[in-house]
Amino acid sequence: MEERKRLAVIRMRGRVNVRKTTEDTLQMLKLFRRFNCVIIDDRSSYQGMLQKIKDWVTWGEIDSDTVELLLTKRGEMAETKKKITDDLIKRKTSFSSVSEFAQSVCGFKAEFSDLPSLKKVFRLHPPRKGLKGIKASFTEGGDLGYRGLAIIELIQKMI
Repeated sequence: MEERKRLAVIRMRGRVNVRKTTEDTLQMLKLFRRFNCVIIDDRSSYQGMLQKIKDWVTWGEIDSDTVELLLTKRGEMAETKKKITDDLIKRKTSFSSVSEFAQSVCGFKAEFSDLPSLKKVFRLHPPRKGLKGIKASFTEGGDLGYRGLAIIELIQKMI
């Protein structure tokens, strides 16, 4: 059986001139604004959605260290807008730290829904040193589409 992976998906383009079907797909993934990031798994239904919106987003495989970085730096609780800390993880879940929670999320032993009222969307900054281009794919030297493990470097530039 093939190993499952977590994918980080970042919306790179804005809301102007978007087809209705593309916008619907972006909304299903909760990518309402530019530079919003969500973490999904690599099931086939998500793969089809990513192919449909490949000209508006970039995505790639993510590791537990990057999930931990996203949770601590950009994660928010819905009701209080508090930052995610080890103490909060201990109180709300059965995990002892953010690192342990991130590792179990990447290992598919836990989900983000295990932490009640965690916002599923991470709001990121524009990348430091700018973008290469939002009209070309990553393989052509731009910023759109599938980028594999290079997504980790992009996320670090955007946190």
